[in-house]
Amino acid sequence: MRITFAEPALPKKGTLVLFSADGPALSAIARAVDKDLGGAIKRAIAASRFKGGKGQILAVSAPAKSALDRILVAGVGKPGDVTPLAMEALGGKIYAALAKTGGKDIHIALDPAKAIKLPGAEMAAHIAYGIRLKSYRFDKYRTKEKPEDRPSIAKVSIGVKGAAAARKAYGILDKIADGVFWTRDFVSEPANILYPESYANQLKTLSKLGVKVELLDEPRMKKLGMGALLGVAQGSIRKPYLVVMQWNGAPGSKEKPVAFIGKGVTFDTGGISLKPATGMEDMKFDMGGSGAVVGLMKALAGRKAKVNAIGVVGLVENMPGGNAQRPGDVVTTMSGQTVEVINTDAEGRLVLADALWYTQDRFKPKFMINLATLTGAIIVSLAREYAGLFSNNDDLSKKLTSAGEAEGEKLWRMPMGETYDKQLKSDIADMKNVGTRDGGSITAAQFLQRFVNDVPWAHLDIAGTAWTKTELDTVPKGATGFGVRLLNRLVADNYEGK
Repeated sequence: MRITFAEPALPKKGTLVLFSADGPALSAIARAVDKDLGGAIKRAIAASRFKGGKGQILAVSAPAKSALDRILVAGVGKPGDVTPLAMEALGGKIYAALAKTGGKDIHIALDPAKAIKLPGAEMAAHIAYGIRLKSYRFDKYRTKEKPEDRPSIAKVSIGVKGAAAARKAYGILDKIADGVFWTRDFVSEPANILYPESYANQLKTLSKLGVKVELLDEPRMKKLGMGALLGVAQGSIRKPYLVVMQWNGAPGSKEKPVAFIGKGVTFDTGGISLKPATGMEDMKFDMGGSGAVVGLMKALAGRKAKVNAIGVVGLVENMPGGNAQRPGDVVTTMSGQTVEVINTDAEGRLVLADALWYTQDRFKPKFMINLATLTGAIIVSLAREYAGLFSNNDDLSKKLTSAGEAEGEKLWRMPMGETYDKQLKSDIADMKNVGTRDGGSITAAQFLQRFVNDVPWAHLDIAGTAWTKTELDTVPKGATGFGVRLLNRLVADNYEGK
């Protein structure tokens, strides 16, 4: 699908998308088109419940005398409702309404009212961004799909005053979408295709964008003392990797780099602490945290972000093989701290423990943010509306929360404290890898905090947000790419050029 921008001009055929404010109050172009069509749009509105409200969509049959195939009227609501995020959602709804109608060419005629504060070019760019985000499909394994089940849209053209400015704004958003789609691709891949080595090899392609990519294999990690990460991997025939990505977008900067760390368990059976069979197929997305990190690195490099950023992902497969880690085993982490493994299904925190220590020890970053589909407990706490935020730093937490609100990837800060930390006390080692069932997502965060020293740090538990089984405004069913937009916004708003 190709998205283009041009100065206002109405099409002679295809599908036309017009706009209405709350009331309804048709835009100037929509009123002119309606006049040419003999009032067909107003008659359709009168016969419906369409009021031009935020996100409302009305399909209008094109009169016989018109060469247009169909007309769609999209509601923007009140002037205060017109925000970048709302326009992205509207773009997603426009795409969803037209994707399988059979129409190939879509023309969007945008002429915002003077009361709307968001510039028309910016509105256009964000509508286009929402269309692209919603258009994602993971269909590489569908060999017998009927043509009528596939999207038909080949081109979307947006007519707006200031088309050059819209094109420029969308160019940046398009690179972020590339990162989101990369994340969705990785999270969607089945585990027989995406495993630590194949995943690591695909990340090498980031070098084409200027990212320095380094692969640490099992012997290297053994030498570094990463006993926690390697303990998780030892039951699988798939060898583990730690992948380090460096984007130096501000080569002259004296600022410390920002660092992002991701859990990359390409499949999680639970190990010897085996998960129930029902739903285990979903555990292919237990590498969603790493997916967000690599998608972010692609987005930063793609848009040439003026920041020095580090991405580190620990890639393992957790299997119940003959050499698998057992409950009761004690492992020594890279930090030198020992862990009694009570539950082999609490493996993500073991992977992150060594990845976090390695990152802070080698790069001395300004902050570290790790992402992981870490606990089912966070879904019990927050459902799938928010990701859990745990942090040792108020300023970083506020910036993350603000970025999440701006991008629609919402975070809710959870408590931490000494009382929770006491649950990790072990009788034979420095700590256990789990506490009780109570506060399970919190004790997981307490475990991770033991490997960050005094570096400002945040842990995002995205177990409930990395995958969706329902259609969202700009996200189809499946992998969401959660975290890429959020972290890109964090960097763009606070750390570029600093």
